[in-house]
Amino acid sequence: MNLAHLTDVHAHLMLGNVENNRKNLIQTAERYGCSRYYISTIDGNHCYPDEDFIDMDNNATYAFMKDEPDLIKGYVYVNPRNANAMQVLRQGIEDRGMSGLKLWVATHCDDPLTYPVVEKMIEYNKPILIHTFVKAVGQLEHETTSYHVANLAERYPEAKLIMAHLGGEAFHGIRPVAKYKNVWIDHSGTLVGSEDLNHTVRLVGADRVLFGTDMPIAFASSYGQLYEANLTAEEREKIAWKNTAELFGEGF
Repeated sequence: MNLAHLTDVHAHLMLGNVENNRKNLIQTAERYGCSRYYISTIDGNHCYPDEDFIDMDNNATYAFMKDEPDLIKGYVYVNPRNANAMQVLRQGIEDRGMSGLKLWVATHCDDPLTYPVVEKMIEYNKPILIHTFVKAVGQLEHETTSYHVANLAERYPEAKLIMAHLGGEAFHGIRPVAKYKNVWIDHSGTLVGSEDLNHTVRLVGADRVLFGTDMPIAFASSYGQLYEANLTAEEREKIAWKNTAELFGEGF
């Protein structure tokens, strides 16, 4: 598979292992021909990060952006529960030139706490990447599902929403958002299910599906999914990079 502008819309640095993650991302880009990552920094031990942790996360992202400007684009990570959420958002987008907003697990994405940051992102005309998952056991208290994403898409049709991880399980997660043209879907971190990508494209078409890996977790698996999917060459190229370039307005 030779895709000149392969773009990973969903990758991470993990606080506490930033340097190793940086090296891994660079080496993986060289190995697989990945031209660009969109990254956020999170700390898996802090589902409700306070202002100090959010600062450390976003500082790590910004430092990597500056060191690797051709390879790395950043999401500003915001905890909507924090009093300075809007200040953090403005700093990330306006002062640091970040490309989008990352919402993780501190709130359901349709909680009224998110409305101010979502409305500001509509004003910026930039995408919001939303961690989305459904689990048989271990679902976090405020972990977003595809039903929450559908609610947010209904409330804010102008918002550009990226539902991560195929909603956690494609055969459960895609249908609630299928009708919303303002929801794009990444297949990052979906480690099992060779039919997941085919199923998603059948439901929503190739134009709203984005290549993502959840790095440092699963680049090879996501690459394999894209390689094995029953897609035309045009559909594969759209998912690999063209849809993301159009969504973010950041070409090559």
